[in-house]
Amino acid sequence: MADIFTKEKRSEVMSRIRPKGTKPEMKVFRYLRKERIHFQRHYKRVSGSPDVAVPSKKLAIFIDGDFWHGYRFPDWKHKLPKVYWQDKIEANIKRDRRTLARLRRNGWRVMRVWEHELTEKKKLAAFEKIKNFLLEIED
Repeated sequence: MADIFTKEKRSEVMSRIRPKGTKPEMKVFRYLRKERIHFQRHYKRVSGSPDVAVPSKKLAIFIDGDFWHGYRFPDWKHKLPKVYWQDKIEANIKRDRRTLARLRRNGWRVMRVWEHELTEKKKLAAFEKIKNFLLEIED
């Protein structure tokens, strides 16, 4: 068995996990609005639906959860059941790489912000990094 739940129960549990409206996303959105930086949320016209996008400059930001997107995955993957979770996280990492490559091929500049970078102690540095990325003037 993949994990402690039946297939139906796992499906129910996973259906309650929301890809949008997460606390890290909300922190970034609030900051950008406060700074009066124009952006689009969950921009669906490009691959991967970036959490923050400035289409006119072809800039995209993904706000990734540490667990779901595999931050330092090799360090902790041995703690997960291989049959379900390791495969799931590895598939997410591969999908993220494909999305990044596709966006770059199409001329987009991409930034990834990890959930742990938006903790209370680190968020100011992350916000500054995001602001600089979005307001950077191209030649």
